Amino acid sequence: MAFELPPLPYDYKSLEPFISAQTLEFHHDKHHAGYVTNLNNLVKGTDLENKTLEEVILASAKDSSKAGIFNNAAQVWNHTFYWNGLKKNSGSPTGELAEKINASFGSLDEFKNQFKQAGATQFGSGYAWLVLDKGELKVIKTPNAANPMTDGQTPLLTADVWEHAYYLDYQNRRPDYLQTFLDNLINWDFVAEQYAHAAKY
Repeated sequence: MAFELPPLPYDYKSLEPFISAQTLEFHHDKHHAGYVTNLNNLVKGTDLENKTLEEVILASAKDSSKAGIFNNAAQVWNHTFYWNGLKKNSGSPTGELAEKINASFGSLDEFKNQFKQAGATQFGSGYAWLVLDKGELKVIKTPNAANPMTDGQTPLLTADVWEHAYYLDYQNRRPDYLQTFLDNLINWDFVAEQYAHAAKY
């Protein structure tokens, strides 16, 4: 069963002026779509062909001979997760998630500071993440296509810091993109859903 490119959960203009329709169109329809195509070509005829995306990621993560499969599978997953975590002007976290953020970081502002620092200091391409790790919230950064699930962590939120995620809108100003992401683009309902689900296990 071939992997498919999931549609964006909103239209191209939904995140303007913070992320332009042009960026979304290129990022989703070219980059994300390209990873899906590559992944299908790479797993065709292998024992991974009928696995779930998560199973492919975990099976290929520590096997250098499957690096191409891992990179494309993780990028398909990472991008889908990134899209779902975006929503314009969605406010602030509430309830149990807000309490956990305050307990883990001291305040929402301190979480934002740590997240922005992680994304801004990721050398080259990669992601900044909010993860649940053994019951605790942590901010981490990963290079290239790497995904926290391969280290037993549960992703709750990610910001894509590959240049194609922001360069048309922010050029080389990655910290500005990250600050805009943190202040205007986090879908806190989605993050809360990920946290509620992960906290059960």
